[in-house]
Amino acid sequence: MKIVAHSLNPVGRTGGRAYLRMLHDVTADQVEWHTAPDYKRIYRTRRWRKLRHLARLAPTIHALRHRPGLFVWDDLSLLLFTPHMRARTIFVFHHYEPLQHDSAPVEAMLWQRLFVVLPQCAAVVCVSPYWAQFLRDRGVPDVQVIYNAFDLAEIDHARALDRQACRNGFGLAPETIAVYAGKAVHWKGTESVTAALRADPRLIVITTGSNTIDSATAHYDLPRAPYLRLLRACDVGVFAPQMQEGWSRCAAEALLLGLPSLIRPIAGLGDLAHLTKQPAPDFGCLREQIYERATTPEAEAKASYEALARFDQHYFAAAWNRVLRQAAA
Repeated sequence: MKIVAHSLNPVGRTGGRAYLRMLHDVTADQVEWHTAPDYKRIYRTRRWRKLRHLARLAPTIHALRHRPGLFVWDDLSLLLFTPHMRARTIFVFHHYEPLQHDSAPVEAMLWQRLFVVLPQCAAVVCVSPYWAQFLRDRGVPDVQVIYNAFDLAEIDHARALDRQACRNGFGLAPETIAVYAGKAVHWKGTESVTAALRADPRLIVITTGSNTIDSATAHYDLPRAPYLRLLRACDVGVFAPQMQEGWSRCAAEALLLGLPSLIRPIAGLGDLAHLTKQPAPDFGCLREQIYERATTPEAEAKASYEALARFDQHYFAAAWNRVLRQAAA
């Protein structure tokens, strides 16, 4: 008999939505998933969007109070749950970043209240050791780490693509060093990377995503398959956010596709940098670092791939099925 579980709808392009989509996919044989709408991603205006989301979601959560099954939740709306609902909840904590608070000053108070009620949950899962310790420091004693995971068949297919053909497809000249700087969104650091490299015509900064910052880079908003071809075409990754990320999927996928990288060791990215032995960017000599990283031996790129390849869908399914079974027992 399948476990019944409720979650927010995993629609969207953030790392958190990708994590939840994979969770739904790999547990589909064991879990009957029911979803609620995630309103906070539909508002064009960011200001107060989380409070509007909570207000719109409140009737849905009220209707769920007596529904059977578990809740797999990753949202501030856990505060709308009754204690009985929280006792049936596995909470997924991606990261905490005040820079992203669009409903300040109220949002900060809601997060502090969330940390108080998290121990009422059946389980708390986060995506890196940094965030596990962050939660323990805030009074959440039992936190499990289940890392971002990857479809290795998809990754290996992209790794096998002819790199020169990929470069030709994106118009990258042979003498060009393509520097992938991740998503062109707020607080990801792409502006700093672009400014530091602007004077060198051999270095082209490439970004992806929705470009909410109007980045002056070679920018691509691509579906999944051409996005992976773009990564295959690049030479070096630079990930230097101001924000405290969870365990960056963009950076991890770049490493899996063979890009030697420079990673600022902040929050969960520090765990990723340590695991894959990637140095930190130094903006006083970033250009020189990139030229050096572009000549990284293939053995180092292979070692990064092997460090991350253990986090495949089998790992993810086994880890999550164990947590779900324990919570349902």
